[in-house]
Amino acid sequence: MKATIEIDATPQEMRELMGLPEVQSLQKEAMEKIRDKMLSGIESNDMSDLMKLYMPMPEQMSVAEGFQKTMWDAMTKSMTMSTTPDKGK
Repeated sequence: MKATIEIDATPQEMRELMGLPEVQSLQKEAMEKIRDKMLSGIESNDMSDLMKLYMPMPEQMSVAEGFQKTMWDAMTKSMTMSTTPDKGK
């Protein structure tokens, strides 16, 4: 059995129907802060300030590298092959 329900509603009406929180004001505030940071970096004419907006901080890089190493180690451990002949055959 297959049933199709079509609802004609705006996104705002669907959020209210499903009980989702109103986040437009929060999103607007976050976008304004991002815009202000970008503009201050551009206006300062300091390349290091501008690059901080686009490049991760060293602490974030070390976390990413640690995660990458953990994933690589897990993958290589699961793929290791024995070089000794199997005596059970």
